[in-house]
Amino acid sequence: LGQQKTEIELQKTQIEQLNTQVDQHNAQLKRQATELGQQKTEIELQKAQLQQQQIQISDIQSENQTQKNGTASVCKQITILQEEINKLKSTALWFFNIPDNAKWAQNGVTIAGGHGEGSATNQLSGPCGLFVDDDQTVVIADRWNHRIMQWKNGDTTNGQAVAGDNGAGKGLHQLAFPTDVLIDNETDSLIICDRGNRRVVRWSRRSGTTQGELLIDNITCSGLAMDEQRYLYVSDEGKHDVRRYQLDEKNYTLVAGGNGQGDGLNQLNYPTYLFVDRQQNVYVSDHLNYRVMKWNKGAKEGIVVAGGQGKGNALTQLSDHQGIFVDTFGTLYVVDTWNHRVMRWTQGDKKQGTVIVGGNGQGGGANQFQYPIGLSFDRHGNLYVADELNSRVQRFSIE
Repeated sequence: LGQQKTEIELQKTQIEQLNTQVDQHNAQLKRQATELGQQKTEIELQKAQLQQQQIQISDIQSENQTQKNGTASVCKQITILQEEINKLKSTALWFFNIPDNAKWAQNGVTIAGGHGEGSATNQLSGPCGLFVDDDQTVVIADRWNHRIMQWKNGDTTNGQAVAGDNGAGKGLHQLAFPTDVLIDNETDSLIICDRGNRRVVRWSRRSGTTQGELLIDNITCSGLAMDEQRYLYVSDEGKHDVRRYQLDEKNYTLVAGGNGQGDGLNQLNYPTYLFVDRQQNVYVSDHLNYRVMKWNKGAKEGIVVAGGQGKGNALTQLSDHQGIFVDTFGTLYVVDTWNHRVMRWTQGDKKQGTVIVGGNGQGGGANQFQYPIGLSFDRHGNLYVADELNSRVQRFSIE
């Protein structure tokens, strides 16, 4: 308070001095009145100029806001586009057109395994389901080794175990007779049909992962598929149906079968491998009905799109077939396992297929198979086939 009192007294002295100066300036101000009158016109002119400048500034601000809105709109569109790209990448479903008259080299090249049956990193034992990523990395359900193997493009010598490989068992660090696998790029993970444990599990692809996590249990799964909206489709051989799940949820929707074991159009008989197209139509390898069924989205029964003429080796028949793939033309590709061949059915001819590779008898030659199981394509149209009893994966180049 003492300091404030001193400051107040000082301010009072300053005010008195200012009052004296004001009195002195009053006379001067009177003399300047005339001059101010002259300046008034100039000030009004300046005010008019300032008003014009304010209008210009307002216009510029409005234009800037419009540009910001436009930029925000462009950014939003870019974000939406990126999300769509991520959806495609997350499933790695290559929706490309393969011409109806496309041909493939008849001699396959071994890109994984091929060193006899075994558990070394350059071997496979009972490869079945496989998946080709956007960079042509191949992941394979190595069934009898209870593991998922990964082979990078260009490295045909050794693969890498990326899930399981700890012996058959129920632990989350183990697998038991896995039959199918896919890559979910959005979460950088593998989704695995762990058939022997009647469950579906997810394993991160990040370095250092030592165990998976449970997604679905109590399901006799054989095949998996994922659509663009990242819904997961799983076949249940025990219930003779196909189910659609939202990831990380236990509830499901029946999308095929579910009417008991049988050969009716609304039934399935040990469904195995699956494919889902962009319209969410589900294609099912209806194993012991020796046919492939297409269930349109929301349909109560399916349509026979291949086989359905009993077990046999005619071009109208299938024999214990497994893996399937469908391109954007609706052309269907089927691994005809016990006939040791891969077949193609075009939309315009559902009665009879054509052999595109194999069909040269059971054997280990470059143009032969021994009970092939899974198939996939890369984005160039090259065909990959898991050749189970030859313990290898073959690639057939599109010509």
